[in-house]
Amino acid sequence: MNRRVINSILTKKFNEWVDSIKDDVVKEQVKKNTIITGGAIASLLLGEKVNDFDFYFTNIRTAELVAGYYLGVFNDLHPIPENSLMERPYLQIDLADGEARIKIYMKSAGIQGEKTDPNEYQYFENRPNEEGTDFVTTTLSKADDISGEELETEEKKYRPIFLTDNAITLSGKIQLIIRFYGNADEIHKNYDFVHCTNYWESSTGRVTLRSAAMESLLTKQLTYVGSKYPVCSVIRIRKFVRRGFHINAGQILKILMQISQLDLLDLKVLEEQLVGVDTAYFVELIASLEKQKVKDPNFQVTQPYVASVIDRIFG
Repeated sequence: MNRRVINSILTKKFNEWVDSIKDDVVKEQVKKNTIITGGAIASLLLGEKVNDFDFYFTNIRTAELVAGYYLGVFNDLHPIPENSLMERPYLQIDLADGEARIKIYMKSAGIQGEKTDPNEYQYFENRPNEEGTDFVTTTLSKADDISGEELETEEKKYRPIFLTDNAITLSGKIQLIIRFYGNADEIHKNYDFVHCTNYWESSTGRVTLRSAAMESLLTKQLTYVGSKYPVCSVIRIRKFVRRGFHINAGQILKILMQISQLDLLDLKVLEEQLVGVDTAYFVELIASLEKQKVKDPNFQVTQPYVASVIDRIFG
């Protein structure tokens, strides 16, 4: 698929989403301050099906406005039943590494979807045979098939159907990433593999194709460019290998060298790495470790203990 066609597809997707926003202030901000990047453009270039479109924002004000708007919409659509144990998700800005980060807080670091039981939270990786991946795929495809219901009307399209602390998933295969913001170069500092670094900007209405990303796509060779979340990068390799990519030992060593600088027995570091850029890897593992910490303030995370919990979760 060529640049012109890709640009047309992304522009159409963006304009449809903007038209669905009912708050004029939010609408005006996203028109000027949105970036689409990640796997969607790579899939379009390769002529593959797009799983989801990742939308980022160039400044924290826009990210906060978008997050607040859709959190409000989600809570309005899903009122908490009387006597329910569920707590309403809420928005908060934290400092991480000296930077302000927007985060959606939910009970037990959970993940909430529109089909979630009022007193339960869905987790990805506690199911055998990668059912967690299937759960995500099913959720993201609700725009095409909502649990056997008819296809969505335009009125229902682009509503919030899935929340994590880092992102808001809309029907219509859009993920709004609220954890990171900035220009394309700043956003890509959080990326790991170069083939995902092409991008489209709402300010120009044009797609930018990076030469290194194009070479990686043409050769189907994974090239690691460094990431704040190398543990997550190792996990992501599985996905790309299934799609026909190759990775050499040198690239894997680059990831391992970064991981060697981390203290993964520090629960905060481990949580940050496992959540990373991907929506919800290993949240049940983190929840289990945190629960143990609450029960025993002297509890220390150890490799054997983490291994035993992983075996219980993954089977």
